[in-house]
Amino acid sequence: MAESTGKHAERGAPSYVWRDGQERRLAMIRRWGETGNTQILVDGCGIGAYAVRLLEDSPYIHAFDIEFERVGVARQSVPHALVSAAEAVPYAGDTFDLILSHEVIEHVQDDRMALIEMARVLKPGGRAVIFCPNRWYPFETHGHYWRGRYHFGNTPLINYFPDRWRNKLAPHVRAYSKRDLFQLIERLPLKVVYHTRIFGGYDNIIARFPRTGKAIRKFLHGVERTPLRLFGLSHLLVIEKVEA
Repeated sequence: MAESTGKHAERGAPSYVWRDGQERRLAMIRRWGETGNTQILVDGCGIGAYAVRLLEDSPYIHAFDIEFERVGVARQSVPHALVSAAEAVPYAGDTFDLILSHEVIEHVQDDRMALIEMARVLKPGGRAVIFCPNRWYPFETHGHYWRGRYHFGNTPLINYFPDRWRNKLAPHVRAYSKRDLFQLIERLPLKVVYHTRIFGGYDNIIARFPRTGKAIRKFLHGVERTPLRLFGLSHLLVIEKVEA
């Protein structure tokens, strides 16, 4: 289903093809969250790519997205998919064992409220696995605005600018430092279980230049084990609900 450029700018482009990069992230989700026959919420599900894979682990998959068209696609495979905003999750408190938020909080109107809602609907001991853009990745992957026009694609160095300039060029999306992320969960009944930064799958490069692309991916995945992971594409943050 085609979507406007404006929606891609505001919400990001959903994944229509399942590739190695998504498979790698799914393995991380399964490592850090209990997925076997548990109550799982996919927060900002897009067209349901991750929700469908998690159905292999548990029949108790719920999902939502703010875009009606995307939820319509997701419902073809994930019956319990709803239209909702992350700041007002339509579920009772203490419901879910696991929440997946995959590259979502950078797009919402109020990211702090989105985390408050995650904390509310998680069961005590339940976890949220969150992926979101890293401020120190050398490229802004969501495009940028210049003289009132949106330009799609990777733009170098925008996120290194001071906020007053960066947010004029990319007002449609956030990028987070580690401090930014940790501030979002301050004074909430949440504790950090694990945090790191990861690089992408680079599947598009591999499709065009297989040997070069695979070499780049192997090198950058190795960098994740060094301090240079500071420059990774995305944060991986695992948080757990504690008794308030």
